[in-house]
Amino acid sequence: MRSEYRNGATGVLVSGIVWLTTAGVLYNFSTKQAIWTLLVGGALIHPISTLINKRMGLQAATNNDNPLTGLAMEGTVFMLMTIPIAYGLALLRAEWFFQGMLLIIGGRYLTFRTLYGNKLFWLLGGLLGVSAYGLFASNMHSLVTTLTGGFIEVCMGLLLFGDFPLRKTVRPAKS
Repeated sequence: MRSEYRNGATGVLVSGIVWLTTAGVLYNFSTKQAIWTLLVGGALIHPISTLINKRMGLQAATNNDNPLTGLAMEGTVFMLMTIPIAYGLALLRAEWFFQGMLLIIGGRYLTFRTLYGNKLFWLLGGLLGVSAYGLFASNMHSLVTTLTGGFIEVCMGLLLFGDFPLRKTVRPAKS
């Protein structure tokens, strides 16, 4: 997974850009449009990341025999199942949607430690989760939340890109 998806860095960086785009929509338009921007942009993270990875010469496809492919799909389905909770929060207070999404996505990144074999994903998931809680407890505006999510993910995406050449994929010897 690490070599096929460039350590997950491209997806994290694209996700950060989606958060920053959402912040721009929120600032210039409305909360409703920002929610849709995050949802639609989030759905496009994998296809855009795959396209970028292919343009960089990576295979960007996993072997169906790889057990980690199943974990990636299971984590994605679980994340999709929790998004209605965040949407329900938005019906009470719009800010809670974005804070809920930060928490959901942070939890999703925790599984990336296993998918990519990189403990930086624990840091990323933890930062998003702690930020979500802090922003909620501080009653922060949605713009602060979306900028925070974007900033954390762009910085961590760049860090993961920098970490990629240092990590070698270890494949078991054939017997």
